[in-house]
Amino acid sequence: MTRDEILSASAMPLTSPSYPKGPYRFVGREYLLIHYESDPDAIRTTLPEPLEPDGNHVIFEWIKMLDSSGFGSYQESGINIAAKWKGTPCNYSAMMFLDDESPTTGGREIWGFPKKIGTPNLRVIHDTLTGTLHYAGYEVAFGTMAYKYQSLAQDHGETLQAMHKLNVNLKFIPDVDGKPKIAQLVGYRLQDVKLYGAWAGPARLHLIPHVNCRVADLPVRKVLFGRHIIADLTLPYGEVLFDYLA
Repeated sequence: MTRDEILSASAMPLTSPSYPKGPYRFVGREYLLIHYESDPDAIRTTLPEPLEPDGNHVIFEWIKMLDSSGFGSYQESGINIAAKWKGTPCNYSAMMFLDDESPTTGGREIWGFPKKIGTPNLRVIHDTLTGTLHYAGYEVAFGTMAYKYQSLAQDHGETLQAMHKLNVNLKFIPDVDGKPKIAQLVGYRLQDVKLYGAWAGPARLHLIPHVNCRVADLPVRKVLFGRHIIADLTLPYGEVLFDYLA
C-alpha cells in the first residue's frame, strides 16, 4: 500500500473502510422532535464554552434513516441544546445513540458527533408517534406525540429555517499518548433540504437515569411541543469554529 493510497482512503480500516467519502444524502429522513425546558444548571454544565445557552430549551430527537448514502439504513436518538455561538442561534449536540456501526464511526471521526451504540426505535403505534431508546438492555427514554395532529403545511418556511440552523459539535480525539490531539467546536448546516411534511402536536417525554446513557441528566421540567418531520437532505462536511488547542 503506497503513501498516496493511504492518504486517499476514506476511513479506517483501509482494507474495508467503515464509510465512503461524503457528502452524504439522506432520503425520506423522519424525525420526532420533543422540545422541552430543562434545568439551567444542567444545561450550563453540559454546554462547552464559549457556547452560551439560548434559554433553557432542549430538544430530544428520534430520527429514522431509511436511505442514507454510505451509511445505509439505521435509527438514532439523542439530545440537542439550544445555544448561541457568537450571538448566532445554534443547536449543540450533547449526546447521540445509534444502532449501526458505520454512521456511529463516521459521525464521530468526521464531525465529532457524540455517538454511542444504543437501540433507538421510532414507529407509529395506532394514533401515536412513539420513540423509545434502550441502552444496555434497558429503556432510558420514552417519547410520544399525537400522530399528524396538526399540519404545518402553511408554515414550511419556518420549518425549513429551523432545519438550516447552525449545528455545533464538540470534536475530541486523543493522541497515541492519551493527550488531546483534536479538541474543536465543529459547525455545519444541512443542505439541499426537500420537505415532504411537517406536523405539530402535543407530546410527552420520560427519561430514566442511567450511568452510561445520561439523557436524564438534562431533566424534563416542562414539555413545550412536538414536531414530526419527513425530509430529504444532505449532510455536508463541517468547519472548525473554535480550536481549544490553538
